Amino acid sequence: MEIPDLLNDYAARHSTPEDAILLQLNRETNLSTVYPNMCSGSQQGKLLEMLSRMIIPARIMEIGTFTGYSAICMARGLAPGGLLHTMDLNDETSAIAAKYFKLAGMTDRIIFHLGDARSVIPKLHESFDLVFIDGDKKQYLDYYHLVMPTLKSGGFILADNVLWGGKILYPVKSHDKETQGIIDFNTFVSEDVRVEKLLLPLRDGLFMLQKICD
Repeated sequence: MEIPDLLNDYAARHSTPEDAILLQLNRETNLSTVYPNMCSGSQQGKLLEMLSRMIIPARIMEIGTFTGYSAICMARGLAPGGLLHTMDLNDETSAIAAKYFKLAGMTDRIIFHLGDARSVIPKLHESFDLVFIDGDKKQYLDYYHLVMPTLKSGGFILADNVLWGGKILYPVKSHDKETQGIIDFNTFVSEDVRVEKLLLPLRDGLFMLQKICD
């Protein structure tokens, strides 16, 4: 086994394991979906949960629901009466998410929107403390521009898959719009003076941004 795999296994053994609901959701995701690696999983899920508990957000926005793993994790840190708005285009995977939102007792805290996030976000009319971007990689920069006006001063954006399997390190093929989308997003936010930023090499890369000015 390669050293990175051994270190990942070591980290997992020394971290809080998934509870029964998340473990069941992870298993169903692996059995029922074409790309189960899109699920946040135990390590990243626990990080999302702990960050949410630290921030205690009243409002969370999630772009890209998939089967609901990350939404459940983040919703656990909501302030009393808080809400998480999550959105996705895939009604099949979203059906799995709805099932587990109910099993996790989250139906009063999570609101699902079926549709393109670029159309959904302008209709929310909310201010957010925490935003998780994990949708179409080609559209990351579009999401960012839409989200920033809704993000409270001091609020946080988390963007997933920003290392994109290492493809961001090499020349982009002309047809590879997803890799180009990630590169464009990374470049823009790294130069955006409105946010403090930290790129974490966790799983496929997690960008943590804090809004410090409008």
